[in-house]
Amino acid sequence: MTVYRFSGRTMQGAMEKGTIEANSKQLAVKKLRDKGINPRQIEESNSILHKDLTIGSPMKNEDFVIYCRQFATLIRAGISIVEATHILSEQTSSKGLKKALIGVEEDLRSGIAFSDAAAKFPKIFPVLFVNMMKAGEATGNLDDTLDRMAFSYEKSFKLKKKIQSTMMYPIVLIVLIVCVSIFMLLWLVPRFTESFASFGADLPTITLIVLAFSNALKNFWWIFLLVTISIVGGFIFFYKNNKKFNYYTHYILLKMPIFGKVLQKSAIARMTRTLATLFSSSVPILNALVIVEKIIGDPVIEEVIKKSKFSLEKGSPLAEPLEQSWVFPPLVTQMVSIGEQTGSLDYMLEKIAEFYEDDVDRTVDSLKALIEPIMIILLAGVVGFIMAAVMLPMFSLYEQM
Repeated sequence: MTVYRFSGRTMQGAMEKGTIEANSKQLAVKKLRDKGINPRQIEESNSILHKDLTIGSPMKNEDFVIYCRQFATLIRAGISIVEATHILSEQTSSKGLKKALIGVEEDLRSGIAFSDAAAKFPKIFPVLFVNMMKAGEATGNLDDTLDRMAFSYEKSFKLKKKIQSTMMYPIVLIVLIVCVSIFMLLWLVPRFTESFASFGADLPTITLIVLAFSNALKNFWWIFLLVTISIVGGFIFFYKNNKKFNYYTHYILLKMPIFGKVLQKSAIARMTRTLATLFSSSVPILNALVIVEKIIGDPVIEEVIKKSKFSLEKGSPLAEPLEQSWVFPPLVTQMVSIGEQTGSLDYMLEKIAEFYEDDVDRTVDSLKALIEPIMIILLAGVVGFIMAAVMLPMFSLYEQM
């Protein structure tokens, strides 16, 4: 609930000030009047003590996918939009979605269209969702639109989660390798080398190298920490604030061996799935491209979409800019071209999305099977190298004795 500050007069004529919790300003006024207070001024409290602090996104992707599917089911069952919105606001476990749905319900009861009401909550309802709802309201096929949208979000979410889980595995193992290496360099190596030095034994080259790393890390750890924080902080800053840096970061990611192909195919699947969903809901092609450009999240593909939009405005086909870009394989451009010529572009785009979604699924499953042994070998190699640096002097000392 939102906290409101108010000032008003009681039935006895005395001035009263304070705060009250309510889901909206109208409900706050109603609560005050029920208490016998006639509010003269009421506004949302800006105090941090009265704010719902959220870290990251106000709503999880899972919650929105569930909401879309439930909303589609309720509308298909003949329940009105107002009642469906009220039911879902009561059932959802997401605080951000609950607050937004309460606001949407109030607007709906005052005669505002759902798409216009949802557009007031851009952090909850994406641009794609709002425009799809607007198209559904215009055509009268709101239930079909919601079904297509729910299916589209479900496919996109599953694909995204699968890629994230695949990428997370090597990241976790690399962090583990770094932590184990630091522990061994700071604790294990110095203890053994001190013992060997007391015997006056000559240390092998590999041990001297590891010992040099150990001493550098022990004496200048703050420099390593400062450099690491600077690199990570600088990357995040430029990634968020510099468009050219952001563009080339995505460019390099797409050009990476193995992982780049997965990201490329995933982006193509997401783009074609979204376009197919928009076209199926009678959204004009230029409007659809504008929406996809906003939500695709990849500046390399955004640039191609911009060129496609300009191409269509000049009367040229959509497939022409796609053919000129290295991002889109011949299969995509040929199927888009056939779809434009036969008037079945939405069908062709859906087939492209299905093909690349299945391709990404197969590739990700293969990568999982390949990454595990590679990372285990890497971990064994790093730990084995350090252990060899520790054990070799022991054999050398044994031979001297």
